[in-house]
Order: sequence, then C-alpha cells, then structure tokens
Amino acid sequence: MITIAPFKALRPEAQLAKQVASRPYDVLNSKEAKVEAQGNPASFLHITKSEIALPDSTDIHSQEVYDKAKENLDAFVSRNILFRESKPCYYIYQLIMNGKSQTGLVCGSSVDDYENGLIKKHEFTRPEKEQDRINHIKTTGAQTGNVFLAYRNVAAIDALINDWKKERSPVYDFIADDGIQHTVWTVNDADTITRITELFKTTVPVTYIADGHHRAASAAKVRKALGDNATEGADYFLTTLFPADQLHIMDYNRVVKDLNGLTEDMFLELVSKHFTIEKIKEALSPAVLHEFGMYLNNQWYKLTAKENTFTTDPIGILDITILSNNLLEPVLGIKDQRTDKRIDFVGGIRGLGELEKRVNSGEMAVAFSLHPVTIQQLFDIADSGNVMPPKSTWFEPKLRDGLLTHLID
Repeated sequence: MITIAPFKALRPEAQLAKQVASRPYDVLNSKEAKVEAQGNPASFLHITKSEIALPDSTDIHSQEVYDKAKENLDAFVSRNILFRESKPCYYIYQLIMNGKSQTGLVCGSSVDDYENGLIKKHEFTRPEKEQDRINHIKTTGAQTGNVFLAYRNVAAIDALINDWKKERSPVYDFIADDGIQHTVWTVNDADTITRITELFKTTVPVTYIADGHHRAASAAKVRKALGDNATEGADYFLTTLFPADQLHIMDYNRVVKDLNGLTEDMFLELVSKHFTIEKIKEALSPAVLHEFGMYLNNQWYKLTAKENTFTTDPIGILDITILSNNLLEPVLGIKDQRTDKRIDFVGGIRGLGELEKRVNSGEMAVAFSLHPVTIQQLFDIADSGNVMPPKSTWFEPKLRDGLLTHLID
C-alpha cells in the first residue's frame, strides 16, 4: 500500500501567489522563460530557469546555473516572497480549465515506494534530464518540480477532499494569464492529516506516474547520493495525487526534420504499405484510435492503420507504437525517439497550427498528429511492467511551480 506524508511547504505569501506561480520548467525553453519572467522579479522562473539572468552563452546545465537558482531561492525567502510552513500539512490543489475542474492532493510520496515499484512508471528516462534535476535538487536543497501521480478512485478519499473544500477557505485562488484557475487549500488539522495518511495506506495499493518521470527518478538518486547524510526530507518527493476520473490526457504529436533521403513520392509509397492515405482539406485531430494526421508540403493527409499491422497487447495497440513500428522506424529511420535528434515532440496544448508552423518554416519536413492515450491504457501498460514510447502523454492543465516547494534539508 502507498505511503504519503504531509510536509512543511515553502510557499508564497497569499498576495504574491499569482506573481510567483510559474509554468513548469520543462514546458518552456530559456528564451520563452526569459520573456515570461520579464518585469516580474517574483516569478519562480528565476529559480527553475535561473539561466535567464545569465548571459545567453551560458550552458544551461553548468554549475553556475544551479548556484544561481540557490542564490535566488534564498533571496526569495529573505525578501519574504516565500515562507516555510510552521508544521507539516497536506494541500488540496484544484485547477479549472475551460470549465473542467480537477482536484489533487499535494503531499510527499515515499522514495521507498518508488524504488519498490509501488509508484508505477510507464516511460524510460533520459540520463541527461535526470542529471539536470539531480544537480538542481542537490544545489538548492529543494524539490521545486511536482510529480503528477494518478490513482484509482477511492470514494472515502473523494468525499474527504470534497468536504474540506466546501468547509474551508482556500489560501490561494487566482486565474493565471492563460485563463486557468488555481485554488489551493491547506489541510492543517491533525486528525484529518492522520485520516488521509491512513486512507492511502489502506485503500490505495499503487499510484502511477502521469507526468514527472525524471523528477521522480532524480529524487530517488539524490537520496542515494546523499547516503548517510540524507535527511528525512529526502525520503519523500513532491507529488500531487489525482483520482483517475478527473484526469485529461491530450495528444502528444511528432515532427521530423527530413524524409530520410526519400523523395515525397517515394515516402508516400512506403507509407501506403501499412496505412491507407487520404488527402484532406483541413488539419486532422484524430477522433478514433489507429487514425493519424500527417502534414507534408502544405498538405494534410489522413492515415489509417491497415489490418494486421499491429498487435493488441497493451504496448502494441498504442497509436504511437503503430506509428513507430510502421513508419517512423522503417521509413524514416528513427529507431530511438529518446535520443534521435531528427524528431521532436509537440504537446497538444500548442494546437495543430504549431505542427503546420514548424513544417512550413522549413525547420521540419513532416508532422504527425495522434489520438490521445487513455488513462486506462496508461494503467494497463504500467501494470504490465512495460513502458510507452517517450513523450506519449500530455496532461493539461499543468500544476504551477512555486506554489508549494518541498525542502529536503
């Protein structure tokens, strides 16, 4: 069963919450972060993307960047932008996007559970991205990035959280510039804290990483690296747990730089071996599984996987597996999407216009739109011990960095 714990969050003063809260560090590049933080000295991007204060030539993975993050974190505390909670608490975090609400519990999840397979994974991680978070955590002494976990609904947990929201006032409630509403309640009652801990320990056998594989892996490796110097705080990592029925997974699309030396006609002929191809007039966001959109040379196509070109096991039936096995690898020569520099990933929140833009600019040669993975597919794959291809799921809305930080020292 799952072990969670309350923690003393480092968090902003209420009147500064909207200024502090920033989009996750991994959805912005350095240039975008610099623009977003401009004119806002309280933006948490000064901690999660601290290179924005350094020369553009700075290596974003240099120790100078992590030292700057630590300097800025300490400055936020000394300037009373952030303060440390006086006692361990749980936090309830509600997001509303386009009228749809979802609510999760912010807590510390056990590193032991992660290492023992009770926190299930569905993706491999990239060593360089792990190392970046390891260096950031070790230097700052803080887990600034939230790991998004899912679990199968438990009625008693749902009721407890809903009752707390109805009966208590939130500590934060604001609408961010992108129109998403963020509301946070502090759960500081000892009996309720005990009840929540016990409910997860007795009714939730496993949780699933929805978003944040690198942050989870890094937290575990930091604890291991600290060895005998590890504090109790390092035994847990910052997570928000969402019941499955509230989650919304968006499409995660692909763009590829070139046609692997093929002419357009040769490429289309090879694609037609495993897919039916139909020219269409408008951008396609696939409405059903095993259907794909493809944008090539100012033209959209609908691709439909032919019969007997895929298997029905938890991995084989995924659309990204079908695309990988029948097109990306055999036709375009992309064998490892984690390491091949010819492929890039575009989250569905950016829209299909982003795919057109990147192809029309000449940066990319071809784009593919996919049907979103379902939460049941994610659970099935994690339960089977398999992993999805990289960048298979895109969750929206995103939790904001800076509202609740977990200190490990």
